[in-house]
Amino acid sequence: MRQERTRWWSGVLAAVGLGLVLANGLALAEDKAPATQGPKAIIKTKFGEIEVKFLPDVAPNHVENFIKLAKAGFYNGTIFHRVIPGFMIQGGDPNTKDSLKKDTYGQGGPGYNVKAEFSDLPHKRGVLSMARAAHPDSAGSQFFIVVEDSRFLDRKYTVFGEVTKGIGVADKIVNAPRNDRDLPNDRIEMTVTIVE
Repeated sequence: MRQERTRWWSGVLAAVGLGLVLANGLALAEDKAPATQGPKAIIKTKFGEIEVKFLPDVAPNHVENFIKLAKAGFYNGTIFHRVIPGFMIQGGDPNTKDSLKKDTYGQGGPGYNVKAEFSDLPHKRGVLSMARAAHPDSAGSQFFIVVEDSRFLDRKYTVFGEVTKGIGVADKIVNAPRNDRDLPNDRIEMTVTIVE
């Protein structure tokens, strides 16, 4: 009888001990939980939404610039004005808000430039990078999303984000019928929202 009681108490104590270990383990797991992610962008088009996470550790000034412009509504009503199958889709030019100024598409910006923040991150499918003119420090507002790995761009353009959802939307955009200047025949407008 005494042995049974002892065994019973041993079982209870073992169960309590296991419970404490599990509770401590959960507490430790909660302490090590990843920090909440930073802001992300939702690019809404007639084909659906593209969700992008930023890479502020790699290109802080480009991330800050994009977020600032998006929050100001700068991108709303602009279009994807350059689509090249097997390569990328490009947008963010304020000139594209006016359908009568097609000859100026690809030339617009916010009125200032952002200094290059080149890195070793590869231009793989789903990467968000900044378009620019010939000078490395000439980026402003125009950006592109890579739909197929394009490693020839590495260390020449600033990678500052990557698509986390909706890469299929980019695929639809890149395959839209286009003219000989890679401008889609039909307007593909966007609105860009920042989600904190």
